[in-house]
Order: sequence, then structure tokens, then C-alpha cells
Amino acid sequence: MSNQTIVTEFLLLGFSDIRELQILHFVIFLAAYLAALMGNLLLITVVTLNYELHSPMFFFLINLSIVDLGSISVTVPKSMSNSLLNTRSISYSGCVIQVFGLFCFLGANLSLLTVMAYDRYVAICKPLHYEIIMNRRGCVQMAACAWAAGVMYSALHTGNTFSLPFCHSNIINQFFCEVPQLLKLSCSGTYRRELAALAFGVCLAFGCFAFIVVSYVRIFTTVLKIPSEQGHQKAFSTCIPHLIVVSLLLSTAGIAYTKPVSDSPSPLDLLVAVLYCMVPPLMNPVIYSMRNREIQAALRKLLHRLIRSNNNMSIILS
Repeated sequence: MSNQTIVTEFLLLGFSDIRELQILHFVIFLAAYLAALMGNLLLITVVTLNYELHSPMFFFLINLSIVDLGSISVTVPKSMSNSLLNTRSISYSGCVIQVFGLFCFLGANLSLLTVMAYDRYVAICKPLHYEIIMNRRGCVQMAACAWAAGVMYSALHTGNTFSLPFCHSNIINQFFCEVPQLLKLSCSGTYRRELAALAFGVCLAFGCFAFIVVSYVRIFTTVLKIPSEQGHQKAFSTCIPHLIVVSLLLSTAGIAYTKPVSDSPSPLDLLVAVLYCMVPPLMNPVIYSMRNREIQAALRKLLHRLIRSNNNMSIILS
């Protein structure tokens, strides 16, 4: 048996070796990360503080914001710290946490988006049965199943990936621990198990996408039969943002995990990874806030409340 080196850490791909560009990368990632944190936390706060928004759709939206916060927090902070400290290393356990967390949040994200499509379908196509089907207990069970699906799917990938011996190298051509890049480092032929798991994930994603598409075909068919123009606008204002978010997640993640893995660092690989790791968590609050009038009204109410409290505090202090 040939000698094999036990990998205790991995070296991530840096965006540049030039110090000024490393600082620029840190600043850009920090700005995007803070914007995603503020947007999702603001959305959670607005929905939580407004009793009018305590409905199944916004309950699932809170869960989606939590998923977005988790998915961007798994990968981006480590990349920022590496650029700031001029290092590339990540520990073996840190890499395991990244893979587990990323797949967990991606799986939960897709599951929640599928549940949200079902919620819109029941609300528009079966309004008389909505309160019976989408009761509080049912919503909690659906959200719990979405999170459980993410955890199980993540455990499958993490277990398959890190049960492999790594001996070719410890250099990952990505700014975080990405599974296709890790499989390249394996010196075992059993990586086919993980490839099968990735193929299963792709099929599962397409299955969820097909369910969402069928749901929205039924929804739009029903909406077009509504004689009220106001009914059309209300239905589209809640459905179109969800479709945009679904398309954004599946297109970016699909490109990342179906494209061939390059043997050398590629700007396209970095760009695609940034798109599916950072763009959905950053854009989701904006998309829902721009298209949903109820959230816009709740935001205005919250801003008025904050301005009024600041004015009262100024009067007291003066």
C-alpha cells in the first residue's frame, strides 16, 4: 500500500495575491454581507412586529430569510477573514462545517420555496379550504419538514464527501469548500457515490421546480378567470416575487453544480460561486419588498414609528 498524507487543512483560492486587491475584495464582500444581513433581519422584524402579516405566507418568508442568513454566513465570513489576514487556509473541520451548512441551507431553501408555491396554490385555487389546509399546525409541520429535508440532504453529501481519503492535494480552486472541488482531491474510486448523490440532488431540484411550475400554471389559470383587476394585481404581487426567487436560486446553483470542474482556477467558476452564494440572500428581501404591498405598508409603518419615537426622545432630552 502506498503512503498517503492525511489532510488536516485545505487551502482555499484567493481572489488575488496583491494586497490592495485583497482589501478591495474584503470591502466588497463585507458590504454585500452587511446588506444581506440588514435586509433579511429587517424583513424578519417587520413581519414579526406586524400582526397583520402573521399569515402562512409570511411565516414561510421568515423561515426563508433565516435560511438566507445562514447560507451567506457559512461561506462569506471565512473568505473575508482570509483576505484580511492574507491567508488561504481552512481547517478540515471548518471545511466539513461549510459543506454541511451550505447543503443544509440550500436544501431547506428549495424545500421552503416549494412549500410557498403550494401555499399560494391553495390560497388562490382553493380559497374556501385555505384556513383548514394551511392551519398553524400544518404550517409548522411543513416548515419543520423543509428544515429536516435540508439536514438529511446535507448529511448525505457531507458523509459521502468526507468519508473519502484526500491525497492528491489540499488546494481547493474555490473561495469556499465546494463539493465538486473536493472530489477532485480524492484518491479513491468511491467518489462515484458522491457523484450519484449530486445527480440525485439535481433530479430532486428539477422535481421541485416542476412542482412549482405546475402550481403556478394552475394559479395563473385561476387568476385570469378573476374579473376584478384588483384581484389580478394582488395575486401577481405575491406570486411574481416568489417565481423570481425560485428562478434565481435554481439557475445559479444549477450552473454551479452541473458545469464541468476545471483543472485550474477559473474566473467563471468564481463568478458562478459568488452568484449562488451571495446574490439570492442579498436580493430576496429586495424582491419581496419591492413587489409586495403589504410588506411595503408594514415598512412605512415601522419607519414612522421609529421617527416618532426619535422625535419623542429628542423632546424629552431637550
